[in-house]
Amino acid sequence: MAELANCSRCGKVFGKTFHDVCQACYREVEEAFRIVYRFLSKRENREATMNEIVKATAVEEALIIKFIKERRLRTSDFPKLAYPCERCGVNIVSGRLCADCSDELKKDLERHERLKEHERRKMTESESVYYTFNKFKK
Repeated sequence: MAELANCSRCGKVFGKTFHDVCQACYREVEEAFRIVYRFLSKRENREATMNEIVKATAVEEALIIKFIKERRLRTSDFPKLAYPCERCGVNIVSGRLCADCSDELKKDLERHERLKEHERRKMTESESVYYTFNKFKK
């Protein structure tokens, strides 16, 4: 049974099945894919950059990036096809972050884990300390 949803492209209400867009927008997206793929299939266009593809096909860059992330367009087949890292903007061919941003994020997480472990140890050490007092001392 289809669930009612708003199309992520046009906002129209539709019965959502497999796609997050209505049937009309789905046809538009598929046609845009065909246009881009036909353009890249030509031998002289195989090494086109993102900007060249956008200019030649009039398909939005965000849609082409979506095709790459869905692996409908393979960067191994088209060597200059890249999209920006979500953090710093440098061109990448897979994932969401470039290697530098990924490494930096890993280091930050490791640092956070070390701090958390240090705080945990500090708490357990303070809990294990026993204090005594002499009740007979005046």
